Amino acid sequence: MQKIITILCLSLIFSCGNDDSSKLTVKGQIKGLKKGTVYLKKANDSTLVTVDSLIVNGDSNFKLESDIEEPEVFYLELDKNDNDESQISFFAAKGVTEINTTLKNFVYDATINGSEQQDKLNDYRNMLTKFNNRYLDLIKENLEAMQNNDTIAVAKAQKESKNLEKRKYLYTANYAITIKDSEVAPYLALSELYNANIKLLDTINNSLTPEIKASLYGKKLQSFINDIKVKEQQ
Repeated sequence: MQKIITILCLSLIFSCGNDDSSKLTVKGQIKGLKKGTVYLKKANDSTLVTVDSLIVNGDSNFKLESDIEEPEVFYLELDKNDNDESQISFFAAKGVTEINTTLKNFVYDATINGSEQQDKLNDYRNMLTKFNNRYLDLIKENLEAMQNNDTIAVAKAQKESKNLEKRKYLYTANYAITIKDSEVAPYLALSELYNANIKLLDTINNSLTPEIKASLYGKKLQSFINDIKVKEQQ
């Protein structure tokens, strides 16, 4: 009987010691990478801190780990030993996130699969790409109009740029409200709408579910809004 109790106790200790339920694992491949260092980072106040790193020497596969308490944005950073650093941001949660990309286009070729929050962020970024592409077109049109001294075309391009900015803000706000039960909603308000009208931020904040309001970015959004309102009263 004593032996059975001892074995059970040892099994319990072993299982607790190997419990990775609070762990984030980030793995994947950087095609074409021969030498460099891959870092896993997270925000700490206003700075990024390294939570894990890996020196790559011949094998382009990587695996990094970190403790994680709740869904949060992490950063995969690559130092290619050429004084050039590239960085991929992603929404992480407990479990495995897989990131596959290339050395040539580290950020733009990245495919990220993992958390349900990242899926929602992917959907948003896909739409944002369309806005950004139109911005580039308008910049080109504006430059060409200036070179041709076409004041009418310049005014038209500048007006459309302002309208596009408004549409982007409204799309972001509407999307955040649609996913009010996701940590991505307050994150988008903080990262994409930080200079928006306080009423817009309030609308998003008031739509959040109680659980999301109590999350990391939910509390940060509330604090951000409170600070704005205090400054407006001064």
